[in-house]
Amino acid sequence: MEKTFNLERREDGIAILTMDVPGETMNTLRSEFGTEISEMLVDIKADNSIKGLVITSGKEDSFVAGADISMLDGCETAMDAKILSQQGHVVFNELENLAIPVVAAINGPCLGGGLELALACHQRVCSLDSKTMMGVPEVQLGLLPGGGGTQRLPRLVGITTALDLMLTGKQVRPKQALKMGLVDDIVPATILMRTAIEMALAGKRSAKKKKQSVINKMLEGTSAGRNIIFDQAAKQVAKKTLGNYPAPEKIIDCVRQGMTKGLIKGLEVEASHFADLVMTNESKALRSLFFATTEMKKETGAGDVTPRKIHKAMVLGGGLMGGGIASVTTTKAKIPARVKDISEAGLSNALSYAYKLLDKGVKRRHMTPAVRDNLMALMTTTTQYTGIKDADIVIEAVFEDLSLKHQMVKDVERECAEHTIFASNTSSLPIGQIAEAASRPENVIGLHYFSPVEKMPLVEVIAHKHTSAETIATTVAFARKQGKTPIVVQDGAGFYVNRILALYMNEAAQMLLEGQGIDHLDKALVKFGFPVGPITLLDEVGIDVGAKIAPILTAELGERFKAPSAFDKLLADDRKGRKNSKGFYQYSKKSKSKQVDTSVYSVLGVTPGQSSDESKIAERCVVQMLNEAVRCLDEGIIASARDGDIGAIFGIGFPPFLGGPFRYIDSLGPAKLVTLLTAYQAKFGDRFEPAPRLKQMAEDNQYFYK
Repeated sequence: MEKTFNLERREDGIAILTMDVPGETMNTLRSEFGTEISEMLVDIKADNSIKGLVITSGKEDSFVAGADISMLDGCETAMDAKILSQQGHVVFNELENLAIPVVAAINGPCLGGGLELALACHQRVCSLDSKTMMGVPEVQLGLLPGGGGTQRLPRLVGITTALDLMLTGKQVRPKQALKMGLVDDIVPATILMRTAIEMALAGKRSAKKKKQSVINKMLEGTSAGRNIIFDQAAKQVAKKTLGNYPAPEKIIDCVRQGMTKGLIKGLEVEASHFADLVMTNESKALRSLFFATTEMKKETGAGDVTPRKIHKAMVLGGGLMGGGIASVTTTKAKIPARVKDISEAGLSNALSYAYKLLDKGVKRRHMTPAVRDNLMALMTTTTQYTGIKDADIVIEAVFEDLSLKHQMVKDVERECAEHTIFASNTSSLPIGQIAEAASRPENVIGLHYFSPVEKMPLVEVIAHKHTSAETIATTVAFARKQGKTPIVVQDGAGFYVNRILALYMNEAAQMLLEGQGIDHLDKALVKFGFPVGPITLLDEVGIDVGAKIAPILTAELGERFKAPSAFDKLLADDRKGRKNSKGFYQYSKKSKSKQVDTSVYSVLGVTPGQSSDESKIAERCVVQMLNEAVRCLDEGIIASARDGDIGAIFGIGFPPFLGGPFRYIDSLGPAKLVTLLTAYQAKFGDRFEPAPRLKQMAEDNQYFYK
């Protein structure tokens, strides 16, 4: 069996320990490596000629990307998980206790268990390469750093900084890492090994402490001060997680106990808390999400079809969506984009939108002005169909008007090449209807982005019945290059995400008209786990946009999608939401806190006063979404429960700790969901009728994943 670790002894007394997992593009730590490392450390201790050790990676672009998450699924009990953590502690303690200097030479990602390995070394030097990033992102999987990270990190960079890194999972670049004392030096990749060897020869243990503010120094220097830090962190965590994520509280406890009772006690607490978290439903859901997104990156969306390469893109419409789409095309995919709009003002908006986003990177020193300007040069503009003959894909982001979109299809087919893909960013019009105007319908596809484009990770790639496999594969690959997670959905009004969202939003609107307060409704769904409440979301999306989509969905899918007629009164009162600073909430630049615009109640003819239990409000909205998700799967709109879960989490912020609508149905039990829906149907009517597949699953005791 090929070895993962290789030891090279140099004549100057420095040994180089290289980690290179056979057959993998990146190094990940696995429990079976423990014996191999321990044997090597025994050899190193026994060899008096070794004066220092440098640990590095045999992979060109990465140090260690973390621990192999899949081994956690093999843990049947908390004790199994605890043993994994303890095995890591034993190896890293042995490394830290070596009598010779140990230096980590870091190039590329150094994350999770990889950073914990580096923390067990006496010094760290990293390359200035743009791929070099350090962090402990375990919290994003519902876990904590289980290889001593909760103990060594605060001792190295200070409690406040360590908690910030562990509670957010953020990754830091080389200059930030040096400033906080996470590494001892940063050098160009070309001299990384030379520098690490020199550090090992010099033999100094890491003495570099980060420059702390006077307040942090005072707080961290006394037990009373440290208690203030821990109590404040706990308060902030409670406010942010609303009790839905158990990992942050346990991270704080690990650090608190370790800094109060010493390293040995801290490691003991870390192993116990790590084990408990591995077994939680929240971590299992978040890990399933990680595996699903990793799996999807390998798929084309159209079997084994090879995608065509995109050399140039064109965007029709310079509005908010068009500007955002053009921006991710040039800055993320590094593909030239030509924006067409009927007015110079629209083009100017698109350019300014992209420039502002890039300039943020310059201000934060993530990029130089020259890099910003080179990326801006990839975006060109026109008011005519010029300079587009060679466009491989055209994305239209114009108004939701079928005749206008038909005109766009004809224009593109007239002006562009035969292979040019026409992708529509429509949010509700069926793609098949748009393709009716095309002489090459096989090139027509939907590419539905979510707003704001640069932040929202999901895109829906919508194939109608004549879309070719090559068009699907090429569009999926293009979306991935833009930094998006694409899911392929079949054609139909509202596609998947807006369809399940519409019923959820409608139900919230019904409760508002029944007398529930706007802020009470929003708080109930935020407490359930959504990033924002449904009424806030309606203001953000635009009340006018919601009003346009509802009739399309009702016409295509039936009466259950009918929006409350009272909402016409909002449009009559010119309430569009945030875009015109007139909606359900007040949008004053003076006030930082968001206040309900109480005048909206009289416009709707409602007297707020009834305050139902928050969990019941959330339940009534969410069961509508779950029921419709099952209908979408049954109709083949989505290919799998996995795609439905990814779409809901990345597209509308369905609570990640629940794993998505289908995993949540599994945890509730289909029979329980049918019971809830049937009770609501008896009370409120047939919009709650359980989907046929759900009823069948309840009868047969079936699940989506189990």
